[in-house]
Formats: sequence, C-alpha cells, structure tokens
Amino acid sequence: MQRLRKVKILATLGPASSEEETIQKLHEAGADLFRINMSHASHDVMRTLIKRIRNVEKRCGRPIGILADLQGPKLRVGKFADGAVELLPGQTFTLDKNDTPGDAMRVYLPHPEIFDAVEPGHRLLIDDGRLQLKAETSDGETIVCSVVSGTKISDRKGVSLPDTTLGVGALTEKDHKDLDAVLETDDVDWVALSFIQRPEDLAEVRKVARSRVGLMAKIEKPQAIERIDEIIELSDALMVARGDLGVEMPIESVPGLQKQLTRACRKAGKPVVVATQMLESMISAPVPTRAEVSDVATAVYEGADAVMLSAESAAGDYPIEAVTTMAAIARKVEQDPNYTGIIHAQRSEPEATGADAISLAARQIAETLKLSAIVCYTSSGTTGMRASRERPQVPIIALSPVIQTARRLSVIWGLHCVVTEDARDLDDMVDRACRIAFREEFAKPGDRVIISAGVPLGTPGATNMLRIAYIGSDGMTGI
Repeated sequence: MQRLRKVKILATLGPASSEEETIQKLHEAGADLFRINMSHASHDVMRTLIKRIRNVEKRCGRPIGILADLQGPKLRVGKFADGAVELLPGQTFTLDKNDTPGDAMRVYLPHPEIFDAVEPGHRLLIDDGRLQLKAETSDGETIVCSVVSGTKISDRKGVSLPDTTLGVGALTEKDHKDLDAVLETDDVDWVALSFIQRPEDLAEVRKVARSRVGLMAKIEKPQAIERIDEIIELSDALMVARGDLGVEMPIESVPGLQKQLTRACRKAGKPVVVATQMLESMISAPVPTRAEVSDVATAVYEGADAVMLSAESAAGDYPIEAVTTMAAIARKVEQDPNYTGIIHAQRSEPEATGADAISLAARQIAETLKLSAIVCYTSSGTTGMRASRERPQVPIIALSPVIQTARRLSVIWGLHCVVTEDARDLDDMVDRACRIAFREEFAKPGDRVIISAGVPLGTPGATNMLRIAYIGSDGMTGI
C-alpha cells in the first residue's frame, strides 16, 4: 500500500474506533500509526487494541506504529458543597489543604506539590483558563488568590500553572504502572510523555524504558519551551500539544511556537508531530471548516513529520472521514508548486559527519538525475531518519530487517518502510533494493534508484556508501 504523500497521520483510537474492522478502515484511509490514550484506556483495553492493530498489520502487510500516550499529572481542585460557585473579579479566593467541600471563599486543592512551589504573583488557571487566579500569598498550607478574570468554578476542574515549576517529575504513580504495562507487551513503539517541564523528566523515563520504546516529549508547558534544546536532545521525538500549550501560554503565541518547534526538530533530525484540534469540527460534522483545512496545510508546509487526530478519530461521528480528509489535504499541499520551495528554504545544513554527508549526497544525486527512489538500509532507524531529514522530492524506501525499527519509523516524514532480510553481500543489496522498489511500485524496469547503506553490511549507524542501480528488465535484479 503506497501512500501518495510524505507527511504521516497519527490517529487516536477510542470508543468510535476500537473495533478491528474500523482500525483497518482507518489504516486504509491513511492512518500510518495509532495512538492509545492511557488517560482513558485500561491495561486490558490497551492490550486488546494492540492485538487488533497487529492483526490489521498482518493483513495489510505494512508495518504500523503504536503510540501509548501517558496521562501525566492531572491537577484538579476538589468539590463544592453546591457543585459550583460564582466568583467576582477582584475578590479573594483561597486554595487550601482542607478536604471539606468548598464554597464561594475557598476550595480544597489535593496537590501538596503546588503549595510547595507556588509563589506570590504566580497565575493559576482553572478550567482551561476560563477562570484566572493570581496568588497573593502562599505559606505552604494555603494559597490566597485574587480573581483576575472569569466568574465560575465547579467540581474537579483542572488547574494549570504557567508560572510555576513543580518539584515532582512528569511520571505519576499511574504513569509508572501504565509504563510498566506498556513495556510488558513488548509491542508498543512510542511512549508520549505529558507535561514535560525539564530534561530530567525524560532522563527519569529513559532509565525505565532502556531504549525499548521511542520517547516522545509532549510540549505543553512554558517551562519546557525555556529548555527546549535540551529536551529535544534527550527525546526521540516531539509532539506540539497545542491544546494545553494554548492554555498555559498566550493563545496568539501558539502558531509561532509551532513553527519554532517544528524547525528546531528538523534541524536536530528528530521527528515532530503537530497535534490537537486539527479537524475538531469533524467530531460532529462530515466536513471540516476552511480554517481547519488551512491549519492542517500549515503543518504540512512547515515540514512536520506527522499530524494527529484526537477526538476526531477516537470519539467522533466520522472517524474514517476525518482520516480521509486529512490525507487529502496533505496530498494536495504536497502537490502545490510552492511546496518544494518552502520545504527547501527551511532545510538545515547537515552535521559534519560521514553519514549526514552521505544522506545529503543521496538527495542531491536523486534530484539531479531524477531517480525513481532513494533506497536506504537501516537496522537502527538512524539512516532512515537522516534520509528523511533532507526532505527529498523523490520517495524514500527504508529497508530494515528489524520489524520494531520499521514500526517506529512509521512516524517519520516520507519513509515507506519495508521489512526484509539484511543483504548478504553488495550484489544482494542492489538486487534486493531494486526488487523491492519495483514490487512496491516506485520504479519500473529501466528506472534508476540510489541505494545508501553501511559497509560492513548490518553495522548500525555506519552509513558510508552510495550506489546507483538500474532496475533489471525482469524487475527482480539490479544493474
């Protein structure tokens, strides 16, 4: 199944899309990998979804990636005696450690770490910013606030702290249990970490994961933006989670941050996913708004590796139509005559390594000679990611003997992943590359492809060779 686009689609599974037949239809419509939201999925549900995805993978013959999205710390106020209260701008309102029901003057906040970290002047945003409080005093037991804007607060509403760095890590007790369950399956390719504040949050998880899954840092907090270079270096991928990011930072700054993060990841050679509310109206409507189409198109023009659907595919009325629409938008953008120029203008200089120089040369040769495809052998996935970083105009076929590598690469821009045995020698390497390029319908007899690999063959991270080959007349050999 050949995709006629380079950007990948990440679709969230949920009540509207948990059946195996629906998962297959989503994959056929364009979903390249699937997200399991651990905020809502039990361990049994997760294992069931993984099994169904792998069944679809066997039938379709294409590696499919799976992302488990950990919930992260969910900060919420307690309950009110009357369920909700009305507040007035300028009035005083207190958050405390008293677990009795709240009233118009105070409410319980069951998070000791907030009391330890909040300082006078810090903002506390309740219910996605609908109520904004400003801390006036904080003594470790109570936080006395003034109401800045908003008039209502009700039971169990979420709390965001844009000015406060909490002293706890990104993993809660639930996250630890979920991560253990994910690793036990040995069948999940990516783990997304919510509410990352600092590089140490990633280091904590990496000690547990030990490279068994790729780590995707979700950028949702201003504290993460301040240390983004370190976070990119320690992560395997980034997700621009625009929902919470737009709550904790001025909403008008989110488009610029999206561009900044996308370009920083491209420069570092790390994949980046743009997420949240991309086709939000398709939760209940069969077609998106024009603004949503432009939003998806912007992410594609920026060169994002993948775009994500959340509730649209998990709980909406039109999950398959949402994936179909997103795929159609991506294809149309990539056919735009301006697209190539925009992508080229954003290209970064390669690192001063042999492998990066080889990847750059492969792109330049392929585009200059108008070759049919770039074929790269990759055991660890690094060679495939380097080829993608160049954003070539020609297709990239990533050949790997490791099914886990092929699945993990399903989020990477432009990579058509094929699982195959490692080449025995140079002749077999050329024949195998040409045969697969022909079989996957990227080239026909007489066409040329360029092959990148590492010699000795099978050596991870040792890309050091390029070879141009003609597809033989039978499509089975290379010359």
